[in-house]
Amino acid sequence: MLNSIFTIFLFQLVGEFIQKFLEISIPGPVIGLILLLTVLLIKNKYFNASTNFQNDLIRSCESLLNYLPLLFIPVGVGVVMHLTLLEDNLISVITIIILGTLLTLAITGFIMEKLLKEDEQK
Repeated sequence: MLNSIFTIFLFQLVGEFIQKFLEISIPGPVIGLILLLTVLLIKNKYFNASTNFQNDLIRSCESLLNYLPLLFIPVGVGVVMHLTLLEDNLISVITIIILGTLLTLAITGFIMEKLLKEDEQK
């Protein structure tokens, strides 16, 4: 389990380095997660042979996801502190929330449909 947490943090560190070095506006942890996903997809045969590492990585990710709600506390405090700014841009914020939700639902449904069709073919 320690190796898998180290792997996650290593990819986050690499993502942070790439973000700072290339001065990209995408957050470093997001770049790190994309790199980790890419490595896992490319090395799929290797990780299938090493199921212990894959299982440890899954358990580590699940245990980290238990603490995900704690990350929303600073956002909630920020929203409360800037309520007047939110009130001034209420129409824009509501429009973005609705469009973002609809776009997320459409993309998720599309991907799920493709995955189910692939699963049925196998």
